Amino acid sequence: MQRLTIEEYREAKKLPLVVVLDDVRSMYNVGSVFRTSDAFRVEGICLCGISCTPPATEIHKTALGAEDAVSWKYYKTALEAVEELKAQGYEVLAVEQVEHSTKLQNFVPSKEKKYAVVLGNEVKGVHQEVVDACNGCLEIPQLGTKHSMNVSVTAGIIIWKFASQLLLL
Repeated sequence: MQRLTIEEYREAKKLPLVVVLDDVRSMYNVGSVFRTSDAFRVEGICLCGISCTPPATEIHKTALGAEDAVSWKYYKTALEAVEELKAQGYEVLAVEQVEHSTKLQNFVPSKEKKYAVVLGNEVKGVHQEVVDACNGCLEIPQLGTKHSMNVSVTAGIIIWKFASQLLLL
């Protein structure tokens, strides 16, 4: 399958995307985000607030070792991560259903920019002060009876959007 070693992965070209997890409660969700991030060579993950950090058995169960390949950093709050990323030149976008959000199908990432996306807590979403600090919001349109999806599923959809337009095609 021509899989990269961890050392080769660390040296490989990365998708110019950082994933910020704002108080993601489930370690299984955190592990799933690591695994998807590995699959598409995401630049890194910011684990914030109550989001668990590796090493943890529950993270490993869904990450399957991706937590050893994908770089990550812990922040006390997502707001701290957002402020640092913006200072480093990232365009930071919360993934939330808010007024004036950009529908994902209408968003076209620029190859000239680097991005960060903030994904929120499984129940409460992204903290309002974090949403306010972001450059904008992306929204995944939903047609069913529910108005939210599992955070790891959301991460997969969002990461694929960036990878399909910036890395794979």
